[in-house]
Amino acid sequence: MSDLQDLVALIRADTPLIVVETPDEARVVDLFRQSLTHVWRALYRWSITEGLRRLDLDREDPAETPPDAGATLAAIRNAGQRGVYLLLDFHPYLGYAGTRRQLREILQRRGCLAHTVVLVGHRIELPGELDARAARLRLRLPDANALLKLVREEIAAFQRVNEGRRVEADDAVVRRIVRNLQGLDAMDARRIARHLIHDDGALGPGDLPALARLKFELLNKSGHLHYEYDTARFADVAGARRLKRWVEQRRRVFVDGEAPPGLDPPKGLLLLGVQGCGKSLLAKAVAGGFGVPLVRLDFGTLYAKYHGETEANLRAALASTEQLAPCVLWIDEIEKGLAAGSADGDGGVSRRVLGYLLTWMAERKSQVFLVATANQVHDLPAELLRKGRFDEIFFVDLPDADTRAHVFELHLRRREIDPERFDLLALAQAADGFSGAEIEQAIVAALYVAHADARPIDGALLLEEVRAARPLSVMMGEQVAALRAWAGSRTVPAD
Repeated sequence: MSDLQDLVALIRADTPLIVVETPDEARVVDLFRQSLTHVWRALYRWSITEGLRRLDLDREDPAETPPDAGATLAAIRNAGQRGVYLLLDFHPYLGYAGTRRQLREILQRRGCLAHTVVLVGHRIELPGELDARAARLRLRLPDANALLKLVREEIAAFQRVNEGRRVEADDAVVRRIVRNLQGLDAMDARRIARHLIHDDGALGPGDLPALARLKFELLNKSGHLHYEYDTARFADVAGARRLKRWVEQRRRVFVDGEAPPGLDPPKGLLLLGVQGCGKSLLAKAVAGGFGVPLVRLDFGTLYAKYHGETEANLRAALASTEQLAPCVLWIDEIEKGLAAGSADGDGGVSRRVLGYLLTWMAERKSQVFLVATANQVHDLPAELLRKGRFDEIFFVDLPDADTRAHVFELHLRRREIDPERFDLLALAQAADGFSGAEIEQAIVAALYVAHADARPIDGALLLEEVRAARPLSVMMGEQVAALRAWAGSRTVPAD
């Protein structure tokens, strides 16, 4: 059914009180005007600034009552014909006992006709005695056809204002823009489309990152999500060949949003590994590989002291993420938010959070690809690790010699240092047991020494810093060895 069909059914059923929560008052008024072609009623609109005005006549009548809540309800009660009354932002006045009593008597049809009262506002909380009699009309979000029409209207409006200046609009990009606008109401979608068009008078590939940023800023009301502006390319990541191939095989299905018959769309992966081996960089590269925005969920900000508030925060964050789809959701160090041993010490909050997260992972239909990273696998609950929760569990191990050489090359180039001046294989052999982060820090340390001595960095200096460092695989050798042994037969190597 459509919004109009839902509304007509409510009016025909003589529903006494309808509640519509939306910031788009114009859409509600237009919807009620359309309903008059199916079921006729006198139609009125009230606001505190204009008072009560009739809308179903061709002429614009003056206000029938002063802009006073009590006088308006009295006029509704004394009306000589049945009507539909749109009361805009009226709910604050229901805090007064007299106003609330007047409205209850109208809803009970005591001494008046069978009117339909409609409360319209951004967020409406009713007293219990009124809420029990209210029917809430939830307006559907615009579909792809409606959004495409909206974008075309904004293009036409831009051309009219700018004396026929043509808007360069790539059809493929317009389709992707429409897909990314889904999940927004018409007012917000129109605002973003107008921003993109008026920015440069065109709709092209460069507008997609701006659209993702604008949509995120609009939807991230909770503040628990962080938009990662800098995603990575797989070319920026050394090694992880098996993971890169896995993502590439699923890219088309995820981006198109339509899986072939019998093939489930990709849902997510878990990255386990030694600290500093590039799990965070890989999470960013997955978003870059799919070509979609990356949002990071900070579990630490979810937890609150009041009962139920933590779970509510998680629900709000995941709901915002689904509205941002298609996107990659990155939960970094997930074990810190879902540690298996913390359930008894926090009143069961971690258990409830885990339960809701698992339900969401299993039942979500939106194009949200989950990437979770973890260092301490033994702290993860068994429910999260069983097959089916993630499409795959990859282990990001310490890099081998070839990968270490590639890491040296990448970080030297990033600092505008020619890697051809260095014996990368010798450096890689000296850095046996180093993670990617530790190789980077060795380069940074060598650069500081070179800067202090006022000389250029060379292979001997860099080799000296590598040999002076003690990697985590040495300092925490037992823990690293245990993690690698555990992952050897239980996970898929990323490389």
